[in-house]
Amino acid sequence: MIGIEIFSGVGGMSLGASMAGVKIAMAIEIDKDAAATFKKNHPDVNVIVSDIKDIETIDVPVNENQQKILMGGPPCQGFSKSNVKGRNVNNQKNWLFQEYLRITELWRPDWFVLENVQGLVETEKGLFLNKILEGFKKLGYTVNYKVLNAKNFGVPQNRERLFIVGSLHNEEFEFPEPKFIDNFITVEDAFTDLPDLVNGNGDTELKYKEGKNSEYSLLLKGDLKSIKNNAVSRNSETVINRYQYIHEGGNWKDIPIELMETYKDVTRCHTGIYHRLNRKKPSVVIGNYRKNMLIHPWQERGLSVREAARLQSFPDNFNFVGTINSQQQQVGNAVPPLLAKAVFESIIKNNK
Repeated sequence: MIGIEIFSGVGGMSLGASMAGVKIAMAIEIDKDAAATFKKNHPDVNVIVSDIKDIETIDVPVNENQQKILMGGPPCQGFSKSNVKGRNVNNQKNWLFQEYLRITELWRPDWFVLENVQGLVETEKGLFLNKILEGFKKLGYTVNYKVLNAKNFGVPQNRERLFIVGSLHNEEFEFPEPKFIDNFITVEDAFTDLPDLVNGNGDTELKYKEGKNSEYSLLLKGDLKSIKNNAVSRNSETVINRYQYIHEGGNWKDIPIELMETYKDVTRCHTGIYHRLNRKKPSVVIGNYRKNMLIHPWQERGLSVREAARLQSFPDNFNFVGTINSQQQQVGNAVPPLLAKAVFESIIKNNK
């Protein structure tokens, strides 16, 4: 099975598909840094840096006995439950799924996988979801969709995502069953062997902690002896002082009100702001974790790029490039590879 990914970002979905046995031939991404990260980690893939609207041909050689699969996640911020202003028909990015449909018609893959946030199901009372489903059906695809939670598939993160899977040949498809129900991978499992860092830590390569491993950390580190992407945003003394009052699992409400004087109306703070991760549970969603100021469970600082990548299930040999802000956004936007792997394994299983 040969695949291409559009709206690819750094290629979390491609990585999961590769783990399942799909050969990735092409990726299309408009952001230069994300595309550079994709290319660094998938050197054999033809990575095209372009607006999807400018793509008029798909030049991927395919053998007669080789099935084609299209994958990708159109921009999802407009469907997020936290984006009150953007969850409507006037947000032009909410209509980029039409480009996914156009590429599907252009390439005619045997299968497609479209990923997005769970909020797409509810936005405008399901208008966008219905248009997407109707669009694929008009192109001749049998379509299934389901919301999956990454924590049920070995990812240490409580991250719900919508997957829409379609077959051109009316082939049966069943979504993967949860493998983790009560025995979730935790933040502690993800961080146990990672080096201690300080506020504003530079992007230096560091050694792992010796003898501090979990099954999950061993899975992601492989044979590596040291680890990259340890950059941490530098927060002000005022912000760091607030951190010390927040218990694991707590948020800004734990901070004394007199320390929040920089906020015009502290009561309007989102509950996700200043959230300290609980080491004994999966993480909350790793989205814009710098802006939300997610806090390390037992250190007084924000998360490093690598820690966030661990919570997304990226292996440690997957390296991110660009500025620290760009790397943080790249990680937060990605599809967790282990979640994607489970979906593609089900497609391949149903395809035998």
